[in-house]
Amino acid sequence: MTANDDAEAFEILAAQLENEGSLVDSDVTNRDLPDLDPTLVPADVRAALEAILLVATDPVPPTVLAQLLEVSVETIEALCDYLADSYAQEERGFTISRIAGGYRYQTADAQAPYVERFVLEGQSTRLSSAALETLAIVAYKQPVSRAQIASIRGVNVDGVTRTLQQRGYIKEVARDPGPGNAAMYGTTPLFLEGIGIDSLNELPNLSDFVPEAEVVETLEAVLLGEETELEDEAATDAQDASPPT
Repeated sequence: MTANDDAEAFEILAAQLENEGSLVDSDVTNRDLPDLDPTLVPADVRAALEAILLVATDPVPPTVLAQLLEVSVETIEALCDYLADSYAQEERGFTISRIAGGYRYQTADAQAPYVERFVLEGQSTRLSSAALETLAIVAYKQPVSRAQIASIRGVNVDGVTRTLQQRGYIKEVARDPGPGNAAMYGTTPLFLEGIGIDSLNELPNLSDFVPEAEVVETLEAVLLGEETELEDEAATDAQDASPPT
C-alpha cells in the first residue's frame, strides 16, 4: 500500500465509523479530556487504534488518529505511550514507536535477530514461475523497462520486479531517454552466482527453447480444430435450445 492508499483507507474507515456510530457516544461530542488517564480510554478506542496501526504501512500522524477516533491528540499520544509500555512489560515481540511524525508498529529490539534470520531465510526460498519468467526476460533483453516486460508477459509485473530487486537479482541500470524516463533493469552479479555462470555470454541460446516450426504448426492446427469443434457444439446447443416454430 502507498501513502495515498493509506489515506484512502483512513477516509473509508472514518466514514464507516461515522455511519455506524461504533466509536461515537450519542450524548458526548468529545469524550476525552486533555489529561485523561490512558487506562480510562474506552476499550473500543484502544482496539481501533491498534487495528489502524496494524494495517498502516507508513507512520500515521497523531492528528489523523485523533480525528478518526474522535479524541484529542494528547490522548492519542498518551495512549500510544501506554500501549508501548504495556507491550514491553508483557515482553511482546512488537511495540508502537513514534517515527517521522507518526506512530507505527515495529518489531521489538530484542526480537531483531530472529526477524533478520526469518527475512534472510525467506530470501533463499524458490522464486515463483512468474518471477523466473520475468527474470529470464530481464536477463535476455536487458536493459529493459517494466512496461516492456509487461508487454512480453501480458500481465502487470510491478510486484514481481520489486521482489526481484529485493532479492538482489535485478537492479536499475539506466533510464530510457524517451518520454517518462522509465527505469531500465538489468541483472546483477548475484544473478550470475545464483545460476552458476561467470558472465551473461554463458547464457544458453534463447532459440534452443523455441519450438521447431513443425511443432508450432501442429499445435496451431490442434488448437484451431478444438476451437472449430467448440463453435460447432455451441451452435448445436443454441439450435437445440431454440423454441420450435
